[in-house]
Amino acid sequence: MRRPILPAPATPDPGRWPDTGLHAAWLGHTTVLLKVDGCTMITDPIFSNRAGIAVGPVTLGVRRLVSPALRPCDLPKLDLILLSHAHMDHLDIPSLRRLESSRTSVITAANTADLVRPGRYAGVYEMRWGQRLRVGPSKVLAFEVRHWGARLRNDLYRGYNGYVVETGCYRILFAGDTGYTDTFKQVRSRRAVDLAIMPIGSYDPYRRNHCSPEEAWRMSQNAGSDRLVPVHHGTFRLSREPLHEPLARLLHAVRRCPDRVPILQIGHEFHLDA
Repeated sequence: MRRPILPAPATPDPGRWPDTGLHAAWLGHTTVLLKVDGCTMITDPIFSNRAGIAVGPVTLGVRRLVSPALRPCDLPKLDLILLSHAHMDHLDIPSLRRLESSRTSVITAANTADLVRPGRYAGVYEMRWGQRLRVGPSKVLAFEVRHWGARLRNDLYRGYNGYVVETGCYRILFAGDTGYTDTFKQVRSRRAVDLAIMPIGSYDPYRRNHCSPEEAWRMSQNAGSDRLVPVHHGTFRLSREPLHEPLARLLHAVRRCPDRVPILQIGHEFHLDA
């Protein structure tokens, strides 16, 4: 309870990002801020100190190890929020309350919109595997990953997604949470994935639903990705592997092409111009 939450290693500056190109910053856990040809989006936003169940003013759950690289008040105006599934470390209700805006749309998995207040957003859209949707300038495909969607024990009906987002001339893959699966091969196309946001932690002992770093790299390659942003590590202690092991294993796996992993620490940025 008294352990201090460490500051993020770096602080990104999205106010300096231009309206062209692909720009990304890892804010912690699976939260990545993106600006793609002028369209600003964020994945699974969680800014709370704990991920868990709120009991009055107290949240019962895992405590952050590192602060988010930006606070909600530091973010630019968001066009799109991508929610992969309803687990409490991915769909954080207090964070979503702070991001409510009439100009922001939300894409979420099937049977999870009840956790969001739709009237506070421009639109809230549920997606199932294989569905495609256009929101503003972005075309979104939801695809199957290997995970589960229940937030509690009795809501097994909730969905869980990975996404491919095409905006302008760029393709971004957001895997959410997943064990190893061949479904990433199905989203491969003639156009490369410019950036794959892949989970690399929480695999010990949960390998069925959380891939290893090596498997994350293999799945990103199956999808035709040029670059991988490793997430779901180093923010919350959710499993048994040593805290720094996931990134070390990933870097060993990509040792022949280390430039394919452009973001290593919370707060680091990546920029790609057309």
